[in-house]
Amino acid sequence: MKKVNGDISTETILSWKDGDTKAFGRIVLMYMKTAYYAALGYVGNVEDAKDLSQEAFVATFKARRRFDVTKPFFPWFYTILRNICLNFIKRHQSLKVTSEVLEYIANGNENPESYVSNSEKANIIWEALFKLSPDHREVVILKDLSGFSYKEIARMLNLPEGTVMSRLYYARNRLYELLKGFDF
Repeated sequence: MKKVNGDISTETILSWKDGDTKAFGRIVLMYMKTAYYAALGYVGNVEDAKDLSQEAFVATFKARRRFDVTKPFFPWFYTILRNICLNFIKRHQSLKVTSEVLEYIANGNENPESYVSNSEKANIIWEALFKLSPDHREVVILKDLSGFSYKEIARMLNLPEGTVMSRLYYARNRLYELLKGFDF
């Protein structure tokens, strides 16, 4: 079975394009965590991130006939997810990182003192992340939180690889400045 992107087979992609919901379910399972974290990075709210990532999958299923099977799936999907998140942000300009993000990031299996300490650190980091420009925050999320390569990010954002590297460099420097003086 030929692979088109990661672990998605050509057969799965073609079945999904024909409307097979089970095939699409396999695609969703493969990318739901990455989609959720990307949305969370945009909006900073657990519930909104869940809703937006689900909305992106629904939109993807509806737009399946426009997908070019000769191209990788995830960059195409990411464009849909990104547009949905950016439209959400335009409608809700006063977004703030909520305590739900902190609860989600912090490891609940730790002792209470460690939990409080990690929550405080997570709050500081997320607040700094949301002080970055959307373009810089996006590359940090894709590279450092989702683990995509420069080449993959460049393809997803339709940018030259050098631009991705430059944005990440400046974003990390800005984060360093924002987090200087905190004990991590």
